[in-house]
Amino acid sequence: MHMITDTKSLGLLIRRERKQQGLTQEQLAGLTGVGVRFLRELEAGKESCQIGRALQVTAGLGLFLSVGSRRSLAS
Repeated sequence: MHMITDTKSLGLLIRRERKQQGLTQEQLAGLTGVGVRFLRELEAGKESCQIGRALQVTAGLGLFLSVGSRRSLAS
């Protein structure tokens, strides 16, 4: 499991998974219903990317996101 703490780390994770699946940005954009420009900005870690569309991309790659609290990490 990867710890996502900022938009850069989310973008890198998405890019890495896309490449491992042998998809181009254009192919992934088409599969997930987002634009290529959005996908490029998401992979670059642009902070103003829309979370809903980012979740579309992660779901399209077969990834899931989980949210936890800092308290649970301390246990």
